[in-house]
Amino acid sequence: MQPFRRKTPLFNSETGAIIMKGRKNNNLSIFVVVFSIFLFGIFMYNEDVKSIAEFPFSKPKAQEIQEGSGESKHVEPVVKRVSRKEVLEEESVIVQRDVKNDVVEEESVTVTVSKKSRGKLDKSEGGGEEDSDETQEVIGLETVVEAEKKKEKKKKKNIELQVMVEEEEEEEEEDDEVVEVPPEDCDLFNGKWVFDNMTHPLYKEEQCEFLTSQVTCMKNGRPDSMYQNWRWQPRDCSLPKFNPRVLFQKIRGKRLMFVGDSLNRNQWESMVCMVQSVAPPEKKTWYKNGSLAIFKIEEPNYITTVEFYWSPFLVESNSDDPNMHSILNRIIMPESIHKHGVNWKDADYLIFNTYIWWMNTFNMKVLRGSFDEGATEYDEVPRPEAYVRVLKTWSKWVDDNIDPNRTKVFFTSTSPLHIKSEDWNNPDGIKCARETTPILNMSTPLNVGTDNRLFVIANNVTQSMKVPVYFVNITAMSELRKDAHTSVYTIRQGKMLTPEQQADPTTYADCIHWCLPGLPDTWNEFLYTRIISQS
Repeated sequence: MQPFRRKTPLFNSETGAIIMKGRKNNNLSIFVVVFSIFLFGIFMYNEDVKSIAEFPFSKPKAQEIQEGSGESKHVEPVVKRVSRKEVLEEESVIVQRDVKNDVVEEESVTVTVSKKSRGKLDKSEGGGEEDSDETQEVIGLETVVEAEKKKEKKKKKNIELQVMVEEEEEEEEEDDEVVEVPPEDCDLFNGKWVFDNMTHPLYKEEQCEFLTSQVTCMKNGRPDSMYQNWRWQPRDCSLPKFNPRVLFQKIRGKRLMFVGDSLNRNQWESMVCMVQSVAPPEKKTWYKNGSLAIFKIEEPNYITTVEFYWSPFLVESNSDDPNMHSILNRIIMPESIHKHGVNWKDADYLIFNTYIWWMNTFNMKVLRGSFDEGATEYDEVPRPEAYVRVLKTWSKWVDDNIDPNRTKVFFTSTSPLHIKSEDWNNPDGIKCARETTPILNMSTPLNVGTDNRLFVIANNVTQSMKVPVYFVNITAMSELRKDAHTSVYTIRQGKMLTPEQQADPTTYADCIHWCLPGLPDTWNEFLYTRIISQS
């Protein structure tokens, strides 16, 4: 018996194809799932490795950071960890608020990533503890930054303090500098002019704001400047090197007053410029009060003044108005001085002069009576006789009113004019105009028209007084300085000379007053020498 056979196959071709297709689909799905799991595993593995690398297993405590804040080895890793960009841009963190924001932002991002990727590791460590430690870390960083800021401030303060100390030491060294003064018996006024552009001028014209337009020759268009570079060299000794700080220390808290005519005002402006550089601008003032012009240096414990009092004849005259005194018919009261003298009391240094206003006439007009009483009649007296009467009145006032233990008195001799160029063998010259060098070589005695009779009278009167008076003999050495006058580079009746006027030196050249810096600085070097040698 034959076995029973199915006529139809168990699987036909169509069914087999479906089954094979299903198997292929199942295999593909499994592959996709496995591959996805593999990728996810790699991704999670990488994230966990990164989180573990960034996780602060050794968490710094706030106290430890604070204790180590003074050491750069603790600060630098923290700053780098917070913001590498800031570390590259700045070696030290400056703005605390920005650092704090950067710390919180970056740490919060790190914690968020860690919580999403760490899984069991986060649970074992405890999220709350991490937040707490993170807060401690931020506080510690702020403390470090604050400490660094304080450290920088302290360092800066120490540097500033060190600079101040060095400056004070330099000032003390200058103040303690040994100044070599000439011997008492050395004649400072017998010598020669030496060209010296290393030490002279003693100051710059543009650096002294207190100079008036009458004397600022360079500013007024003078083309040459050699007149500023001549130094006076006594024959048998030397003048001490001028030090404005030494001079200021000697006159600090005192009144130094010039009394006289426009030549003494010329010297006063020079003295102001020679001493003003020691004080800052906010401590210096200049003002006028009637006949008195005052330069003041005001400090918390000292008030120092360099003053000028307008009194061209020393005694009362009709030319005493400090603003309106251009009077040709000059009248004096030779025995009347107290109206002026009351302003000179209590000065510590008094420097007197009177000469140039005597030179416009051969005889002087002496008032009969008093200006207060309306007197107008006068007598004409020879110049030397009137000069003697005036200086005797002046000397008596000094002897009666000045305490020599407090006040030092000086009298400056006659300041010369240079009107005739023939006097120094220059027949083609026009007064002092266009003169650029001193008179250096003369085969004959120099005579520029100085009234030596008045010089002798002043010298004799000052030597016979009870109160010591230092006679500053500027005459002979100034007669050599035909080059140092303001000439046409000045003002006339308050106005600058026009180009047309400057081209006419015969009419407009001023051969009486002196440019500054210039000759009057040397006159003040004589005062400086005497002041420092007497104290």
